[in-house]
Amino acid sequence: MCSANAVILSWEQEGESSMNQKKAQKNNFWKGFWQLADPKIWIASTVPMGLAAAMAYGLEGVFSLYWFAWTLLGIYLIEIGKNAINEYVDYQSGVDRFVAPDKQTPFSGGKKTIVQGKLTLQQTSLIAVVTMLGGCLSGVIIVLFREPAVFWIGLAGVALASFYSLPPFKFCYRGLGELAVGLTFGPLIVSGTYLVQAGTLPVEVILASLPIGLIIANVLWINQYPDVEADAMGNKQNLVVRLGKEKSIWIYRALFAAAYLSILVLVLVTGNIFWLLTFAGLPLAIRAVKVASRYYDNIPRLVEANAKTIQTYQITGAAMILAALLSRLL
Repeated sequence: MCSANAVILSWEQEGESSMNQKKAQKNNFWKGFWQLADPKIWIASTVPMGLAAAMAYGLEGVFSLYWFAWTLLGIYLIEIGKNAINEYVDYQSGVDRFVAPDKQTPFSGGKKTIVQGKLTLQQTSLIAVVTMLGGCLSGVIIVLFREPAVFWIGLAGVALASFYSLPPFKFCYRGLGELAVGLTFGPLIVSGTYLVQAGTLPVEVILASLPIGLIIANVLWINQYPDVEADAMGNKQNLVVRLGKEKSIWIYRALFAAAYLSILVLVLVTGNIFWLLTFAGLPLAIRAVKVASRYYDNIPRLVEANAKTIQTYQITGAAMILAALLSRLL
């Protein structure tokens, strides 16, 4: 009898242990998922969507919260899918595993979900497939029931997100990642969101997308510095790896200069002086350039430039949204 009770108790303990293990694995998966999704960086796509919606209201007096929500959902899902694809490819190539301890920063080494054991390669690939399909489904709904013309913009966005890391193009491995990011978060998202809202695409919208695209490309540019050695070891030949850290600072400066020059062009073409509000971010950009120019090879000190570049993007985006709304309200 005692033996039977002992066996039953052992089974119960094994069952409880198995349930606890499954629960822990499930919790670990969702922690890994949200770390991979990284909602705090969704600001990168929220800024151009917000700008487009503000311009649709400012220029046409239209805004549909319902269709903006579908746009938001689709782009967020595509962004998560792109993160997952990049995480998978970077782990396989070794670049995420090659980042030295002294180069570890919040801006280096990808999302670190596979490296830290929170997600497996299989789970990461599954997340990529499901979220990309979900984003495409949102796009199909918009095309069928709202704006057919957005199909080509959406198709280009999905292609750039997918082939940012995937073969045969592998844009970020062949020196085209910066261009892909600038086009996606600038002209594509701004134009696509505006088209969904207003059904037209004036030149002013394209011009307004340029500073957004240039500054977000600069965010990627400076964020590649901590990973230069690891990227080179993994044959990730982005432009910072190809040019070297010192020469790449000139491109960093040039991208900021081009962004603010494009704002002046926007003011001249539209006659809307409210766009000058975007120069509120200029002091941060100047500080970022000074830090990067001096500490491009000192990663702990360079982190300030990483943060200031992101802040410049956020302030520029907020100022442009305000300028677009003021143009109608005043």
